[in-house]
Amino acid sequence: METALKHPVDEVLPPARLGLLGLQHVLAMYTGCVTVPLVFGAAAGLDTHTIGLLVNADLLVAGLITLLQAVGIGNVLGVRLPVVAGATFTAVTPMILIAGQYGVQAVYGSMLAAGVFGILIAVPFARAVRFFPPVVTGSVITVIGLSLIGVGAGLITGFDSAPDYAAPSRLALAFGIVLAIVLVGRFARGLLGQLGVLVGLVGGTLVAMALGMTDFSGVGGAAWLGIAQPFHFGAPHFPVAAVISMCVVMLVTFTESTASMLAVGEMTGRAVTSRDLARGLAAEGVSGVLGGVMNGFLDTAFGQNVGLVGITKVRSRYVTAVAGGILVVLGLIPKLGAIVAALPGPVVGAAGLVMFATVAALGIGILRTVDFENTGNLLIIAVTIGIGLLPVVAPKIYHSFPAWAQVIAGSAITSAALTAFVLNLLFNHTRRDT
Repeated sequence: METALKHPVDEVLPPARLGLLGLQHVLAMYTGCVTVPLVFGAAAGLDTHTIGLLVNADLLVAGLITLLQAVGIGNVLGVRLPVVAGATFTAVTPMILIAGQYGVQAVYGSMLAAGVFGILIAVPFARAVRFFPPVVTGSVITVIGLSLIGVGAGLITGFDSAPDYAAPSRLALAFGIVLAIVLVGRFARGLLGQLGVLVGLVGGTLVAMALGMTDFSGVGGAAWLGIAQPFHFGAPHFPVAAVISMCVVMLVTFTESTASMLAVGEMTGRAVTSRDLARGLAAEGVSGVLGGVMNGFLDTAFGQNVGLVGITKVRSRYVTAVAGGILVVLGLIPKLGAIVAALPGPVVGAAGLVMFATVAALGIGILRTVDFENTGNLLIIAVTIGIGLLPVVAPKIYHSFPAWAQVIAGSAITSAALTAFVLNLLFNHTRRDT
């Protein structure tokens, strides 16, 4: 009788079913999650061994935050819904800029500070979510996707000083992977239809091996079990501009995750209150603290897993708790991180190209809900995209600015988020004379 009264979100399924459904969630988000450390590591010029450490740290933090979101801690942390956390693409460009200006120690120092900021701001943000309507979120998410396409292209072509820069073999491999992802998405059904990017990664790697484009020599020396040393890059640094930039990223991530959590609440039939939302956002703040200490990344609620909840109709939060446990285990296997880190640039770049463009498409989808009649929303979107993409199309546009200004203005995500927020206040939250 007591079991019958349980809400489906709190239902504990049989162990075998829990395991399979949890694994399905991991497969749906795995590629997107590990792409972030691969892209950041390559752009920051880190060696394969170090990128492998980042992959493991990324999975470990994602697993812990997923567990936290599903199970919760008291009345403080965790939304207690079937939400899966993973590294956000929002932080990639700012992290690359911070690494270039101040070094990797500043990347993790600013992430740590942003995590503390996120924990402190979670409750006020949950109450002030009206200041981040679709015109703001859609514009910023569109810019995030568009700004990262160049990073994917760079992985495909390789360094311009390399002898195989943009070689036909690299381009053919990348376009072949994109074609494979399209074909899987068009003709496959069920779970396989959602794993097109993963299929493309695996298939592309096998082709690259046959063409002699891979180097897995470092995998043999990696341990089977282990954990990266906290503050692997040394004591964290806290440049003010870097901290401001990452705090803006945290706000954008909160906006993105708010939409995902509200959507899951609708799908599961459990209304998300401002208190629930604040607990969920605070857990994402914890991801910044853990990421800063453990060399990981800021996490967000993954949209593909929200979609999976809708498709499977399985509402139990314990399914995603199992997914979190699987991610923790994967994060403790350095050999796996070494394998992922050794994937060829064209393979990672092709997968990234599709995922980054998907982010842009999601932003465009959000903008479809915006009211354009008798409002300034069209101008808000236009100016946000224009200013946001300036440092992408003209990377040296702010080169004469001080270093701190380059980190803030030179980040497409940071500049777009600030522009959209301010313009929305100007057009939609100030009185107009009639």
